[in-house]
Amino acid sequence: MVDSQAVKNTCSASIESKGFCHYKCTNGIKRHLAVDPLGLPFFTHCTPANVSDDQGLIELLSNHLDYFRAKPVNVPKITILLDHGYHPNTITAALQKLYPQMMTKLRFELAPKPTKAEKAAQGHSGFVRVATRWVIERSNSWMERCKSLVKNFEKTLVNATAKLNLCLLRLMLKRLSNG
Repeated sequence: MVDSQAVKNTCSASIESKGFCHYKCTNGIKRHLAVDPLGLPFFTHCTPANVSDDQGLIELLSNHLDYFRAKPVNVPKITILLDHGYHPNTITAALQKLYPQMMTKLRFELAPKPTKAEKAAQGHSGFVRVATRWVIERSNSWMERCKSLVKNFEKTLVNATAKLNLCLLRLMLKRLSNG
């Protein structure tokens, strides 16, 4: 599962890391997160907030091309679930330019989204929780528990990514020690 989260900057952030996300009306950065089915982190990446979700995902996956190059072809494809803000055809075309065999090792699938008729049949209206999407949203909320990730306090995007990784590492270590 992949998603992005727009986060406001503080005054200490550098100009290079600042961007404005028109969709969320946020001046700051975007955190791109890929998680496994349990919601544990797989890949992370930070960009200015004005970078589109598609471009952020392309950068995220291109930063980890070695992982895909090392993955054997005879193993089943990795399925990446996307929300409806992503455009799988655009992402696929860009990734094939970077690494032509990429699409033999992964595939994109849009997460299911209930229609108004399906909501009405279940007696729901407005927001309806989708189990597959809830995994990534829960992971985003886990990050929000880390006080230093509520806003972007970092001067560079590299530092912001490192702080994100440290928070997620802390989360996983905490889970291991309690288990």
